[in-house]
Amino acid sequence: MNLKQMVDSLKTDAQFMDGVTSWHTDAPRPATYAPYPEWVDQRIRDVLAQRGVRQLYTHQAESIEYVHQKQDVVVVTPTASGKTMCYNIPILSEILRNPDARALYLFPTKSLSADQVSELYEIVSQLGEDIKTYTYDGDTPASARRAIRQAGHVVVTNPDMLHSGILPHHTKWVKLFENLKYIVIDEIHTYRGIFGSNLANVLRRLMRLCHFYGSDPQFILCSATIQNPGELAQLLIGREVKVVDRNGAPLGERHVVFYNPPVVNAQLGIRKSALHETRAIAGKFLKNKIPSIIFAKSRVQVEVLTKSLKDMARDPLGNSPRVHGYRGGYLPNERRAIERGLRAGQVDAVISTNALELGVDIGSLDVCILCGYPGTIASTWQQAGRAGRRQGTSLIIMVASSAAIDQYIITHPEYFFSQSPENALLNPNNLYILLSHFKCAAYELPFKDDETFGNAPGTDQFLHYLQEAQILRHVGDTWHWATEDFPASEISLRTAMTENFLIMDTTDPAHVRVIGEMDRFTVPMLLHENAIYMHEGTQYQVDSLDFDNCRAFIRRVDVDYYTDTDLNVSLSLLDVEQQEGKAGQGEVKVTALVKIFKKMKLDTGESLGYGPVRLPETDMHTTAMWWTLEQETSERYEKDTLQNGMLAISNVLRIVAPLYLMCSPRDLAVSYQVKSPFTDKPTLILYDNCPGGVGLSEKAFHMRDTLLQHADMLIRACGCENGCPSCVGPVGEIGRDGKATALSLLSALREERS
Repeated sequence: MNLKQMVDSLKTDAQFMDGVTSWHTDAPRPATYAPYPEWVDQRIRDVLAQRGVRQLYTHQAESIEYVHQKQDVVVVTPTASGKTMCYNIPILSEILRNPDARALYLFPTKSLSADQVSELYEIVSQLGEDIKTYTYDGDTPASARRAIRQAGHVVVTNPDMLHSGILPHHTKWVKLFENLKYIVIDEIHTYRGIFGSNLANVLRRLMRLCHFYGSDPQFILCSATIQNPGELAQLLIGREVKVVDRNGAPLGERHVVFYNPPVVNAQLGIRKSALHETRAIAGKFLKNKIPSIIFAKSRVQVEVLTKSLKDMARDPLGNSPRVHGYRGGYLPNERRAIERGLRAGQVDAVISTNALELGVDIGSLDVCILCGYPGTIASTWQQAGRAGRRQGTSLIIMVASSAAIDQYIITHPEYFFSQSPENALLNPNNLYILLSHFKCAAYELPFKDDETFGNAPGTDQFLHYLQEAQILRHVGDTWHWATEDFPASEISLRTAMTENFLIMDTTDPAHVRVIGEMDRFTVPMLLHENAIYMHEGTQYQVDSLDFDNCRAFIRRVDVDYYTDTDLNVSLSLLDVEQQEGKAGQGEVKVTALVKIFKKMKLDTGESLGYGPVRLPETDMHTTAMWWTLEQETSERYEKDTLQNGMLAISNVLRIVAPLYLMCSPRDLAVSYQVKSPFTDKPTLILYDNCPGGVGLSEKAFHMRDTLLQHADMLIRACGCENGCPSCVGPVGEIGRDGKATALSLLSALREERS
C-alpha cells in the first residue's frame, strides 16, 4: 500500500477519524524561478546544471545578489528549499576569482556540519579546482588540524569548537583571519535562549580578532520560519541585515492531521497515552514499508518507541535493521551510519528527539508523526518539513498528549494554523554570559583603554572589576591577561554545566566500552543508580554513577519496565529589580533535587514501584516575576483549598505564558508557594528556565495583566465541570474545588492590580 492509499484508508477508518480534530490539506505549489546573475562564475553554473540545477529559485537569486552587493543577509525559508545555494554560490565564485579568500561555516551540530561539507565537497570535486574544504571539530584528527589552519579555503565548524578550539588559538589561524570574507551561520532559529546569547558573544570575540588582523567579513545567515528573523540575526551579529523571506521553492501536497487519543476516564479527563497511540499509528506505516520519521519529546520516549517498533519489524533471525532510534548521546559514527541508511532508503522508520529537526539530509521520507506537541509552532513546522522533501505527497500526524498545552493546540487548530511562528529570544548582555566571554576576549587579545567589546555595554566597568580580581593587569594604555587560567574551557555554550558524563558498558568486563554521553543536568534524572538506561532499544541498568569523575557504569539487562524520575524544585529571592502593586520581578536561585524514581511497565505505562535517588542538588541563578495575594484574600480559603487553586493557576499559566511570550514551554517554569519565603504571602512565580535568564520573565512582568486575563478566559471556555488536563489540570491533582478556586483567585489578582 502506498502513501496515497494509506491516506484514503485512514479517512475511512472510523476509529482513527473519531480522534481527528483537524485534517488540513495544503495544495501543491509550483516553484518560482529567476536566472543566474551575470557575475556567477560559468564553471559553477555548469557543475550545478550537471546536478539538475539549471536556474535558481527566486529567494536564492535575491539573496546571492545582496551578498554580491556586500550586504549582510538572512534567508528565511522552509526545510528543503535550497538555502545552501544562497551561500555556496557567492562564496565559491569569490574563491575562484580570489584564491586567497576564506570562508567560515558555522552549524549548530556536528552532524549538520558533516552533512553540509559532504555536499560542498561534491561540488568542489566536480569543479576540478583547488578549493580546500575541511571540517574542523572535536572529531578532526590532530594530524589534519595543521593543514586545515594553513590551507582551508572553507572551514566548517560549530560554535563550541569556534569558542574553545579556534578563537583562543587565533595565532595559529592567521591565514584564515587575515583573509576572512564570509561567515555563514545556518539554522539560526536554534540559537535561542542561553545558546544564542553565548553565540552572540562568541561572534563579538570573532569580529574583534578579524578587525585586529585587518579583515571585515560579511555575514550570510539562514533560518527556518520564525517571526523575528531580522531581529534575531541583528542580535546575533550586532549589525543590520537584509531579510529574504519570499520562498520560491515548490511544495508538494501536504496533509496535516491533529489526532487526540480517546478518553478513557471522562470524569477525570484522562486520555489514552500518546506514546501508545503513536506506536499504533506508526505501526500501520511500518507494516506497509512507508518511510516514516517519528519525533518524541524525550530520550526515554525515543527508546520505548524504538524497542516497540523493532519488535514489530524483526526478521526470522530476530534482527530489525529497518528501524532505528536517533538522539543525542549516540556516538558520532553510530549517528552517521543511521543518516547514511536513511539517505539510501534502507530504513523504514526512524524515531528521534529534535536532533533530526535540523536540516541534515536524510533522504525522502513520506510520513512524519509527532508524539506530542513539540512546544513551538516553529519547531512543529520544522519537524513536519522532514517529510515530503522530494516534492511528493506528505502526511504529518500530531498525536496530542494529556499535557495542557497539547490539549489547547489540538482543540484549537485555528490558533495553530493562523498564528505566526514564535519569536526567538536571546539576551547577549546577560551579565553571567557577557562577563564570561569578556574574560575570554581579554585572554585572546589585550584590551586598549578606549576599546569596546562589540556593541556590549560596560567595557570600562568589566576591565576595572577584572583588575580588582587580579585577572587583568593595567600597563600604560593596555589591559593584559594576568592569570594562568584558560577561560574558554570553563564555559559551555549550551548549558550552565561544563562536563559531559561518559556512559560505560560493562556487560563484558574484559571489553568495557563507551556507548554514549550525557550532560550533567540530565544525569540525575536518567543515570542515577538502578535506572534503566535505553540505547537503540536495548536496555541497560545503571550499576554505579561516579559523579566526581563523570562516569556512569551500566550493564545489559532484559526487563519489562523503564524508569522515570520526579524533580523537586525550591526557590529563594536574590534581588528585587521591579515592583508594581502586587507583582515583582528580579533574580532568584532555583535549587533542583531528584529524590525518587518510578518503575513504569513498558507496554501499559502502569507504575510498578519506587526507589530512592541519592545525588547532590543543583543550583541555578535566573530571573523571575511573581504575583502575591494579599492576606485578607488568602484568609478566605482553607489552606488545602488555597493550595489547590494556586496549583490550578500554575497549570493554566504553563499553557498561556508560552503562547504569549512566543517561546517553548521548556524555556520557562511556573511554580507557587502558599507562604513564600521571600514575600511571606501566597505567591505565584514564573521564571526563566536557564542560568541568568534570557528576558522571558521580564517580558511576562510587563504583560502580566494579559496573562491573567487569558488564563481566566481559557478556564471559562473549557467545558469540563471541575477541571481537566486541557485547563487547570485533572481533578485528582487539584481537587474538586480547584477550578472554581482558580477563577476566584484570578479575579482577586486582577482586582488587586494597582
